[in-house]
Amino acid sequence: MRRDDQPVLHVNFEDNSLLPLLFGEHDRNLARIEQSFDVRVASRGNVLAISGPQAQADAAKQTFERLYDRLVADKKKGGNNGLAPADVDAAIRFAGSTDDAKARGIATWRRPIEARSPRQAAYIDALAAYELVFGLGPAGTGKTYLAVAVAVAALKAGKVDRIILSRPAVEAGERLGFLPGDMKEKIDPYLRPLYDALYDMMPGDQVDRRLQAGEIEIAPLAFMRGRTLANSFIILDEAQNTTPTQMKMFLTRLGENSRMAITGDPSQVDLPLGAKSGLVDAMETLRGVNGITVIEFTDADVVRHPLVTRIVRAYNARDPRLIAPRAEEAKS
Repeated sequence: MRRDDQPVLHVNFEDNSLLPLLFGEHDRNLARIEQSFDVRVASRGNVLAISGPQAQADAAKQTFERLYDRLVADKKKGGNNGLAPADVDAAIRFAGSTDDAKARGIATWRRPIEARSPRQAAYIDALAAYELVFGLGPAGTGKTYLAVAVAVAALKAGKVDRIILSRPAVEAGERLGFLPGDMKEKIDPYLRPLYDALYDMMPGDQVDRRLQAGEIEIAPLAFMRGRTLANSFIILDEAQNTTPTQMKMFLTRLGENSRMAITGDPSQVDLPLGAKSGLVDAMETLRGVNGITVIEFTDADVVRHPLVTRIVRAYNARDPRLIAPRAEEAKS
């Protein structure tokens, strides 16, 4: 219940027709924002009254305004699909931040992709500003997806000639010959998340054509040895599963007019017991080197189902060592 001394903020919306979309079915968006900021929201006509502690009320007001502006922009473009839960969660994450997520929109062939948290916005900025970016953090924070989006945008704009995506095939111990099928069939299961990201950002026939032409290359880490990769956007995913030797080999593939993104979660190392992660080793060796930056995500940046965030937090709260046993061993 609101105390009498708590401030009440009023928000006016010009277009009443957008308010059902803003509030969501059965007012679920309104309830989500109330719960997130511990405020009370009452609506009358085109006016919202937000009551609660000043900081929380201000954040809730900013969230409603950001979502309303999005609906106005969509209406001008002829759209009228409302707000997805992910849109509401993104606006909540940006509350209190001066960052504008739309300023970090990434133009891919299929659709623009926007940052969904201030840390994602910083990551997109870093990928544009630095030749080598490390994106570290738990699953679901968009590390690899956004890196692929920036790579696709660079290819679309003609800034690079090709995209090279790689992963260590740790589950097969890089001994792919023991698996059935031809080479493509052997490696595809380990590289499938990279294919999925590409098909989400480009028409399927264009992905296939560019794969055939070599403008997009998806290959396990073992295939990178001995190459110099110029005029390329290069991404190494699941980098925590590299060895220090593999990481050094990959980093030294960087050629002229190329950019590189290294993504991984140092707490999820699948290397043999006692083996040091190349990602952990690189962080110890390269921090502070000019031209390199590190963006570290947390569970607050998880943009998958909200339950994923709660799962990550539950494991961390129980015992951080259970989440990162290999990383701790690697440091010892």
